[in-house]
Amino acid sequence: MKKHLETAKAFNLKELITYSDGSTVSKILSKNSNGNTTLFAFDKEQELSEHTAPFDATAIIIDGKCEITIKDEKYELKEGEMIIMPANVPHALTATEPFKMLLIMIKE
Repeated sequence: MKKHLETAKAFNLKELITYSDGSTVSKILSKNSNGNTTLFAFDKEQELSEHTAPFDATAIIIDGKCEITIKDEKYELKEGEMIIMPANVPHALTATEPFKMLLIMIKE
């Protein structure tokens, strides 16, 4: 496993990544052949266009608000909420205000 963060140490997720005006910022926390964990910070109105992934993706909102669309159904999520985007199903997201999320993708 490639380690991107020091092990056996506590971290505050909100403080591990900062917003950038008009941009989306990402930071890989861990990655190996079984999947990855990535932090994202989206400025307001930033988007990820519709796409699919070959395995489930869990999005945990750690700050702000966003809209996630899964197969044409829209979900408004805010800090403390999460959603699982199923494998091979189209999904997209839009920052309705600046927001941060932890994305966990684990291969089967």
